Amino acid sequence: MISGRVRNISPFFFGTGKVAPRYGGQAVLEGIMIRGQNNVAIAVRSPSGEIVTKVKKINTLFTGKLRSIPIIRGILALAETLSLGMDALNYSSQVANQEEDAPPSKLSSVLMILVSLGIAVGIFFILPLMVSKPFEGILGSDIISNVAEGIIRLVIFLAYVTAISLMPDIRRVYMYHGAEHMAVHAQEKGDPLTIEAIRKYPTAHPRCGTAFLLTIMVIAIVVFTFIPRNPLWMVISSRIVLIPLIASLSYEFIRFNSKYETNKWISKLSIPNLLLQSLTTKTPNDDQIEVAISAMELAISTDAKAI
Repeated sequence: MISGRVRNISPFFFGTGKVAPRYGGQAVLEGIMIRGQNNVAIAVRSPSGEIVTKVKKINTLFTGKLRSIPIIRGILALAETLSLGMDALNYSSQVANQEEDAPPSKLSSVLMILVSLGIAVGIFFILPLMVSKPFEGILGSDIISNVAEGIIRLVIFLAYVTAISLMPDIRRVYMYHGAEHMAVHAQEKGDPLTIEAIRKYPTAHPRCGTAFLLTIMVIAIVVFTFIPRNPLWMVISSRIVLIPLIASLSYEFIRFNSKYETNKWISKLSIPNLLLQSLTTKTPNDDQIEVAISAMELAISTDAKAI
């Protein structure tokens, strides 16, 4: 997933400056979402083989002045990604199952997001904390146990990404993920949006949202290292309450990398992210690239009409 924020650099979210629009998005079930300046375009391959599209305006909360404020913009980017991502997944599921376009209520969408967040927090934050308990007290400091917790969290994350990449359905989503990245590469280079032009680009992209998730895992190690591990309720609370701050710091870190991505030294910071994308992206077929082209062209044309 790549964010398509244009006017400011922006999981899941990152573009640079006002010189030229940058697009990005997310792979969904048999489709791709591309984020434009103020709208998102979704293209999905239906069971009949037809490419079905949809455009939705982005809530002004995510495109207003608050998006330019450091730290706050990271929280907004995370909230936007969760909201737009869930909406795109719901739409692609409806197309795949040939259901009528009757989106779930806002309450049910919020509940799904909260449940998903709860499971993620439990697996990637609370579980590593509990597993690292035996390391407490080593050398008379909490630093060892906190670092051990961070390493365990990173291992769980990598194991999770590796495991789901073996599932056939997820593998197809990863192929669409690769198609999205390849289309974004072509758009950024000014190449025509054709299968032949797009095919020459790699499936990995330095602005992928995978970088955001990986960066969260690394920055969490730093943030939690010096937090005391007693009492237990305070430690657990810190792992939950500080998530927005960690997400914001991760956003700012990737924003910095994106701004100076041409610097040969700073570009090296993207190497772990690009390596991780060997798991989260796969080489797409021509039909999947066609879907990426439809989503990208729709996003670009919608932006042009708004000017």
